[in-house]
Parts: sequence; C-alpha cells; structure tokens
Amino acid sequence: MNPLDPAFTTLHEDARALLTRWQPGEPGQRRLRDDYLAFLDAHPDAMSRDCRIGHLTASALVVDESRRNVLLTLHPKAGRWLQLGGHCEVGDASVRDAAIRETIEEGGISDVTLSELPAHIDRHPVRCADGRSEHLDVQFIATVPDGSKAVISEESDDLRWFALDALPADLDAAVLSMIAAAVATPAAER
Repeated sequence: MNPLDPAFTTLHEDARALLTRWQPGEPGQRRLRDDYLAFLDAHPDAMSRDCRIGHLTASALVVDESRRNVLLTLHPKAGRWLQLGGHCEVGDASVRDAAIRETIEEGGISDVTLSELPAHIDRHPVRCADGRSEHLDVQFIATVPDGSKAVISEESDDLRWFALDALPADLDAAVLSMIAAAVATPAAER
C-alpha cells in the first residue's frame, strides 16, 4: 500500500478540512485538534498505517436511537471494551466513510447514521508489528435503530450491547467522554 496513493491524498485533504471545520468546546480537545492539524501538515502519509510515527484512524461509538444502550467491542490487543473503529483504507472516500465502514464491519449493523462532525478525538500509543506508534483517532457518534442485532467479527474477542446504567467498570476515559457526548447530543444533530 503506497501511503502517497491519490486515495490517501484525498483522505488527507478530507481529514484536514473535517478537523478545521470541527470546533470543539473543550479547551483540551481544541489543543489536541490543533496537534492533529500540525501532524497532518508534517506528514503527507498521515492517513496510512505505513506512517510509522503515527496515523489517523476513524472510530464510532454506536448508540441506539433511544440513547439507552451502547455497543462496545472487546478489543483483542487492548483487552478492553472500546468503540468500533480502525485504520483508514484506500477505498474510503472520507474519514467519516472510514468510520462508517469500520462500524458496519465490526458491528454487523448496516443501518447506521453517523454524526457529521467528530464528537471527540483521542491520541494514544499502540504497539505495531515493528514497534510503537500512535493512533490519532477521530471519533464519531453512530446511531442505529433500537433493537438492532449486532454481529461479531473476527476483529473482536466479544461484542455486546450495554445499558448506560450497566457499563463495564474499567472503561477508558475517551470512551466515557464519547458516551457523555452521545447522550448530550440534541435529537436534531443525531
């Protein structure tokens, strides 16, 4: 996979435009967004996993329309319950498209409505095949119809719906922030 493939150039441009348009209310998220933009400026291959220093990824917290349940995957490498998501691929037309694709692949639900803008971003270290790297994750809210049946993929150790009042005890702070954002999102923006 050539990280300077025209498809990755388009994704790079889309990521830059998306993050420029997104105006997070929290100061820490604004600073991190500015860091993402600087990373994109410094790394033309930032959308490809071949950018070993780090790369942008796309994920989505899946909630049902009633905002009572959240779908989480037990990530095999992290050993924790996380939102659905992963690497951007050559066929993705945008960062949002990557998040939708990952949501459908990992959750098995095709009737997905994704937020127009990110709900949160999170930069975290990961262990890659040839050492350490960073994921600069762009995180959306995905809404699915109440009663949607999830289908586990090979990329997960487990996949489960959790009621908001019965979440796993050790959830990552970024996942908790996304849940708070999903619950607070007005119906008109869902």
